[in-house]
Amino acid sequence: MRIVFFGTPDFAVPTLKLLYETGYEITAVVTQPDRVKGRGHKLSMPPVKEYALSVNIPVLQSTGIRSAAFFDELSVLKPDMIVVVAYGRIIPPAILSLPPKGCINVHASLLPNYRGAAPIQWAIVNGEPKTGVTTMLMDEGLDTGDMLLKEETEILPEDNSITLAERLSNIGAELLVKTIKGLSDRSVKPVPQIGDSSYAPIIRKEDGKIDWSSPAVRIWNLVRGMYPWPGAFCDMQDERLTVLRARAAEFQNSGKPGCIYRISSDELLVSTGNGVISLMEVKPEGRKAMTGAAYANGRRLKEGACFEP
Repeated sequence: MRIVFFGTPDFAVPTLKLLYETGYEITAVVTQPDRVKGRGHKLSMPPVKEYALSVNIPVLQSTGIRSAAFFDELSVLKPDMIVVVAYGRIIPPAILSLPPKGCINVHASLLPNYRGAAPIQWAIVNGEPKTGVTTMLMDEGLDTGDMLLKEETEILPEDNSITLAERLSNIGAELLVKTIKGLSDRSVKPVPQIGDSSYAPIIRKEDGKIDWSSPAVRIWNLVRGMYPWPGAFCDMQDERLTVLRARAAEFQNSGKPGCIYRISSDELLVSTGNGVISLMEVKPEGRKAMTGAAYANGRRLKEGACFEP
């Protein structure tokens, strides 16, 4: 079977790697253009491109996948199937209809829940107890195609968007191989998505702003879901503070939301709309990460001092 693989970030690499190691013929990888990254403004390859080049898979990086020229370039490869994992752009109808065995997407949610660009982050932010991966046949809608296989996993208290994405990426790789085998021997049948759906929009910088009137558990979930970007953030005396690690502390609700409840040896405890949250690790703008207590002591903050609303 001739496969063309569409994918870009780290999340897509385990699937590409397992397809290659399983022996499927991957005729090309389609990925996003190289991007400028870091303080040095160096041009960096997408992780999928790095892996593809390391095993001598041809790489296509078109900026216009809707163009006739790109379609012709793809058609020459005569793919039997296209696999899409976190590519980062909507696949046009002409490409969806190109491979005779269809376009298979690996999506990091239990569809029809969390369709869209950021299912991992929003599942954590919304306090979901579990999530998973769904393989599906792609159609012209946004993650609305017929489902093929699903696998669940718990969202652990220690998870953030990075650790959960890593686990889901490995689950997705195994599930995609099972899906292809199941389609080949007809043990896997497409199933329409039914029931209520939800949407996971692309993350914006402002989504990380902490609302201190929210319950402590909700803020804790925000910290985990928005790590590492944009980060859960707040302001103290005109300084932006990003919260890297936190926990919902075991205290009854006390004090005005957003005001310091207590400063311990290594934690900064802040009152919320319901309960107290411990800011365990924080990063002031332009400075290194430190404990919440170190930040409070460095700024000479006292109990009762309040973050900006």
